[in-house]
Amino acid sequence: MEGAAPVLEVENLGIEFRTRSGVVHAVENASFSVEKGETVGIVGESGSGKSVLSYAILGILDAAGRVTSGRAVFGGLDMVRASADELDAVRGRELSMIFQNPRSALNPIRRIGQQLEDVLARHTTTLHADLRQRAIECLAQVHIPDPERRYAAYPFELSGGMCQRVMIALALACNPALLIADEPTTGLDVTMQAAVMDLIGELSQSRHMATILITHDLGLAAEYCGRIIVMHAGHIVESAPAADLFRAPRHPYTRKLVLASPHGRVRIDELESVPGGLPDLRRADLPPCRFSARCERRSEVCERLPLPHHARATGSNVWCHHPL
Repeated sequence: MEGAAPVLEVENLGIEFRTRSGVVHAVENASFSVEKGETVGIVGESGSGKSVLSYAILGILDAAGRVTSGRAVFGGLDMVRASADELDAVRGRELSMIFQNPRSALNPIRRIGQQLEDVLARHTTTLHADLRQRAIECLAQVHIPDPERRYAAYPFELSGGMCQRVMIALALACNPALLIADEPTTGLDVTMQAAVMDLIGELSQSRHMATILITHDLGLAAEYCGRIIVMHAGHIVESAPAADLFRAPRHPYTRKLVLASPHGRVRIDELESVPGGLPDLRRADLPPCRFSARCERRSEVCERLPLPHHARATGSNVWCHHPL
């Protein structure tokens, strides 16, 4: 509906972790929104803050982590300041997540059907007598063959791809408004990757559900996402419609990522590497641009002045002193 509020709105979110070797400034000033029915990709190198950002939104940061600033509003509820009871009422029902490693996320000593019934009993009005049939229907909806037999299986009895489908069934059992998929194809072969992503796309479209896909695979993001957010060292450096971002990336880091991706390239010698590595996020003197030490376009202002925001009517945004 025209003028409707976003499903999720994140504003100036900051996250840090206290460790024995110092404070890790994991995410800084992250802002973005997700609309109903939209699939947004969050991409970047390992350690760029993609997963940490999603954990903060869900309110599941570990004990060493804390949100230092900003808010994450989902359905009118600020997830940062919500009570434990408010978070428990939302997570799993209106807001769900597919975690990176399904074998670790699934309970190894409970049957698949029991785990689905746990979710349904906690978050829906399904009668106890109907839980088994509803759980089997959830497995069938994610195209698991012979769902009655898989209902009684333990996670170790299923393949990695099948476990990932079970995770999708768990995440979607209560018809959430927003699904966060954190590297949902990790450890799967190419054929199974495509099957899992096609399934997530099909269910998102049929349910008009907002989806966040967290991935380091730009080709995957290009194929399944309408809009892409690029993170580097805890900063969102660029966001744009997927077609615009791949056709004409505006941040030097995004351009390096695109050139380093096999997407659209047929020869290995066409690929370029991203120089250097992520900065030490424990540093108290981190520059305003955390990519500056790796950037060919850097100047002294990158080390001194706050990053300017350049926006276009097309929906393209970049935070950089010297955008392309």
